[in-house]
Amino acid sequence: MKESLNLRVQDFNLESGSVMVRSGKGDKDRITILSRELIPDLRKHLEAVRNSFSSTNIPVSLPNALERKYPKAGCEWNWQYFFPASRPSINPDTGECRRHHLHPSVVQREMRNAVRQSGVNKHATVHTLRHSFATHLLMAGVDLCEIQELLGHKSLETTRIYLHVMKGMKQSVESPLDLLAARIL
Repeated sequence: MKESLNLRVQDFNLESGSVMVRSGKGDKDRITILSRELIPDLRKHLEAVRNSFSSTNIPVSLPNALERKYPKAGCEWNWQYFFPASRPSINPDTGECRRHHLHPSVVQREMRNAVRQSGVNKHATVHTLRHSFATHLLMAGVDLCEIQELLGHKSLETTRIYLHVMKGMKQSVESPLDLLAARIL
């Protein structure tokens, strides 16, 4: 969830349907995919974020030493959080007022509400969405190495765990001879 909350406007490329995840798993950057189905909703969301951004002169918090290196960057559109908090907060260390991203508890609460409303009678968290993403990619025949890259796993063995999960979901394996015979007949 931390990866998604830290996303900035500049990380999204809605034209290509991709998003850059910075300092994700293993503190690495990676590009992953966005659903084309979500692009219109993401555009609407981005417009609402832009309207909120336009109505304030409070800078956004910046990672590491970027604020010292680029003092005005916190007021630039591309550095704004894609999922901003509804109001700014005071940094307890510096006393400065900054815009920040949503708090994880907000996302967790929304996920609980969505699961409850869906009628799904299984435990599901925000992290469950990551597992579902990987499992569905596997079921669609996407190469394991490609899934490894999309998820940002350092080791292929970590990604292989999804193969085990998927085994229980597959139909029984058919002999290649049976498949060939079915084509001939």
